[in-house]
Order: sequence, then structure tokens, then C-alpha cells
Amino acid sequence: MTLEIHDSATKTQQVFEPRVPGKVGIYLCGATVQGSPHIGHLRSALAFDVLARWLSRSGYQVTTVRNVTDIDDKILAKSAEADWEWWAWAYRFEQEFSAAYRALGVLPPTYEPRATGHITDMISLIGTIIDRGHAYAGNPGNVYFDVESLPDYGSLTRQDLRNMTVDEDDVETDKRNPHDFALWKAPKDGEPETAAWDSPWGRGRPGWHIECSAMAGRYLGDAFDIHGGGIDLRFPHHENEQAQSHAAGRSFAKYWMHNAWVTVDGEKMSKSLGNSLIVSEILKNVSAPVLRFALTTVHYRSTVAYSPVTLSEASANWERISGFLARAAETVGEADSDAVAGLGAGELPVEFREAMDDDLNVSAAMAVIHDHITRANVALSARDDLAVAEAQVTIRAMLDVLGLDPRSQQWRDAGGNSHDEALSVLVQDVLDRRAQARADKNWELADSLRDTLTEAGINVEDGADGVRWHVKENS
Repeated sequence: MTLEIHDSATKTQQVFEPRVPGKVGIYLCGATVQGSPHIGHLRSALAFDVLARWLSRSGYQVTTVRNVTDIDDKILAKSAEADWEWWAWAYRFEQEFSAAYRALGVLPPTYEPRATGHITDMISLIGTIIDRGHAYAGNPGNVYFDVESLPDYGSLTRQDLRNMTVDEDDVETDKRNPHDFALWKAPKDGEPETAAWDSPWGRGRPGWHIECSAMAGRYLGDAFDIHGGGIDLRFPHHENEQAQSHAAGRSFAKYWMHNAWVTVDGEKMSKSLGNSLIVSEILKNVSAPVLRFALTTVHYRSTVAYSPVTLSEASANWERISGFLARAAETVGEADSDAVAGLGAGELPVEFREAMDDDLNVSAAMAVIHDHITRANVALSARDDLAVAEAQVTIRAMLDVLGLDPRSQQWRDAGGNSHDEALSVLVQDVLDRRAQARADKNWELADSLRDTLTEAGINVEDGADGVRWHVKENS
């Protein structure tokens, strides 16, 4: 089976065929650095991190571009309220985003350009769009895209221009059509002089959408493979990106991929939740790999239902995985990291490959991983060291595709693995003694050992695939 992905533009699952054999170019809408990163932001970053990892594991040379929007209305407004320089405010939160990406093991992109570093590219692109008859100058400093001039406007989101809503807060008097959108914007009263640049149409700053078209072109060329982002960006942002690029004569993205959002208690995330969903705040009480597990192991097009239950289940799974790998390393030695990294997609279990090639079906892929851990635990109990050593490499390679290998340098450097390993070893020792007591039909001792774990806050579950345990959540 070859990789198939759901193309948001056609709403169909398609066989992935890169424009250049062996190479993949991905543009991902990154952060608007107006405030601290929350789990909704990281949901998108993690979804496309898995995509990049799987493509690389499949033998592609992957180029990823994730932009930073460091100039826009919200940044200027919030920095003014806080009495900060706008560029200092943007840089502060850009650093917070970078720290959150690192904490959750998101691989760095090939390029991470800032909007303010590509003003000349944007001005050049706007000039091309005007010359081709798809944009016009309004009042000094304003340039608008003429949506009626482009026959395929609305094609990404399958909307007819006549039925599109208009943002009532963004109706400028110098627009020809209320649906037209800004490519270049004149400064507003009170905005700092440093937040504007000279242009052929007057001093101003870029509209929100033009930066991505310009930076995608700069780093990936006029045509590239995949454009990704959150589902909330499909309209108007991605629709307008595509329109600008098509208007300039660029093919732009061949495939579009959009991740679903995060819900809390059944409702979409909202500002009323305050700081409770800020990544740095969550990580004070939840380990980084557990948070990554909770956000990553749900299909990217499905909503993540974030809750204490979700975190508890993620923690239990992480403990089971890290516990097995710790015991395997203790028994047969640590797997060679080069062997783990060098295992290509074609050498992984066929069920895992089929799951990942099926539009990144991570839940099915995790089921394969758990099945292999169950069988490896049997081999571990039987002291089949060769089988354990082989399983260790295969399981770690599969987990690496999801960024969830507990023995990777990412989680070793995070410093949170040693406690998990120590707990796993201690709990497993009690479980092994309990298993032996049950084999000897010493039910009193077996129950006593289970009670010991229960009193220590460890839940033990006996199932068809063996014994599982997890730490009980505080009520």
C-alpha cells in the first residue's frame, strides 16, 4: 500500500504523489505570536510532525516550512495594552512557542521564517498580482485583492462568492467589494512608526494572508506538495492564500491537509478557560510525553477530547510502553539507536505501515504497537532474548514515527523518564511475584500483593492480553 491522504480541497482520500519523486515540500501555518501557546496550537504542530516523521521514515527527503506571524493587528493591540514594544512582545511569545515545541518533541522545521523578514517578497508578490489585474490600490497605503477577478475564488472551501459572509468589522470604505481583502494595509492612528514599511502604494504593513503566499514561494517555489494547518484556517486564510498565489500565476499547494481542534468538556476551546490550557501551565502537572500522547494518538482529522480521563489513559499507556522498554533494556541490553533510526517504513510490521499509509491512522498504528508489546512481554517472560531484542528495535521504530519512543534522546534529555522507569521496575517486581503466587495457587499472597499496589495508588487490571497497571489520578 502507498500513502493516501485526505485532500481537504477535494474532500477525498487520494494517493500521495509528490511533484518531484523522492522529495516532499510542506508548508504549515505556524504561530501568530500574540500570546502564550495553548494545546490547540500544539495539536496542529504535533499532527504535522507525525506526517513529516512518517514521510522521512518512508524514504522521502522532506522540506518543512512553518512560518511565524510576528506582525498583525492583535500583536499591535496587545503589546500597546501591556506597554511593550510590539517587536519585543512578538519575540517573547515566539520564544514561548519554540519552548513548547521542544518540550513536546516537535521536530524543528527545515525553515521557520518570520513575516517581518519577508516584506520585500510580499511587496514583489503584490506588484505581480496588481499587474495581472487581480488587485487594486485604495486609499494611500491600502491594496486590496479583487475576489471577483479570479474565477476559482472559493474553490478550496467550495463556496460561492454570493453566499459568503462578510466580516462586519473589516468593511473599509475604499473597497470595491466587501469580500475583497487586504494585501497591504495603511497604518492606523496611534500605531508605532516601526510597524510600517515603505511600499509603492504608501507606507503600511502586510495583510495577514499575503505573508504565507510569499514565504511558501520563497522556500518551496511556485508549486509544492502539501499545505497544512488547523481546520479553522480553511476560510478565509487558506482560501485567500490560494487565491493570491493563483492570481500571481503560481500553482501553489497540490494537497491540503487540515487537523481538527481540541475540545474541553465537550466544547470547543475558548478564552474563558484562561490559562488552564497553556502548555507551560499544563506541564507543571503533566509530563511532556503524556501530554504528547494525549494530543497525538487521535487521528488528526478527529477532535481531541481533552480531559482528566484522557490524560489518565495517556499516562497508563505511556507507563505500559516505557515499562516494557525499560525491562527489555535491563534484560537484553539497550537497542542500538542507529538500528532504530535505520529501520525503514518497508521493514516495519505490515499492519503498522497500512495504518500509517491510510491517511495517518495513528489509533490503528497504536493498536499494532500494543499488540507487539503484548507478544514481546510473553517473550520477555519466557526469556526469549533474541525475540525481545528484535521486538525492542521494531517497537521503538514504530513509536519514533509518533514521537513517542521513551528511550529516545528527546525523552531522556527531558529528565522525566528516570522516575517512570524506577516506578515501572518496582511495580513489575511486585506483579512478577503476584504472577508466581497465582501460578502456585497462593491466592492469599497474590491478593496481598495486589492490595499493596492499590494502597500505593496503583490500579492493576487483569485482561486477556496480560496485566496492565496505571497510577490512579488524584480526586
